[in-house]
Amino acid sequence: MTMLLKINPHNPHERQIGIVVDIIKKGGIVAYPTDTFYGIGCDIMNKKAIEKVYALKQRDKSKPFSFICPDLKDISKYAKVSNFAYRNMKRLLPGPYTFVLSGSKLVPKMMLTKRRTAGIRVPDNKIALAIVAGLGHPIISTSATRPDGKIFEDPSLLHDYFINSIEVVIDGGLVPGSPSSVISLIDDIPEIIRHGAGNIDIFE
Repeated sequence: MTMLLKINPHNPHERQIGIVVDIIKKGGIVAYPTDTFYGIGCDIMNKKAIEKVYALKQRDKSKPFSFICPDLKDISKYAKVSNFAYRNMKRLLPGPYTFVLSGSKLVPKMMLTKRRTAGIRVPDNKIALAIVAGLGHPIISTSATRPDGKIFEDPSLLHDYFINSIEVVIDGGLVPGSPSSVISLIDDIPEIIRHGAGNIDIFE
């Protein structure tokens, strides 16, 4: 039975975050709020859990998921961050952006594209950031949608849809329901892959 866990989005309670972190450590899958959509996530170091998320999303394994880091400093463990990339990300994070960077050796192969790149987020959402900080690893970031693309902005509807297929749905209130902007910073050449939420004038 999927747990529906209400957490204060402005002041997440440490004990509740601890419950979610323990579930993820045991290979569980959780739905959590971000500054764009509700996301579905698991530990990026747990191959079995990642495969479950692929099955849930009915997604081709040749399309790796993005993942969430707790802060900019943490990103440098999982990606090659040049001075140019650091300066630009520092101006925009946390926020509704996904940055495509070259992945480091710490990132499991199944989380990288053929070009060994990864999409990395630091969302402006206290619940999501508290989870990854507590876990000590990034978590997968993929929108909690049905295979037909229907978006759930209300966590109770999300709970009803994913009941018995994931371990916990966090009720962190309503979310904006718009996708992140995706920007590649490979080789210090900014490329806007998707125009979404957030101002990206500095790259245009």
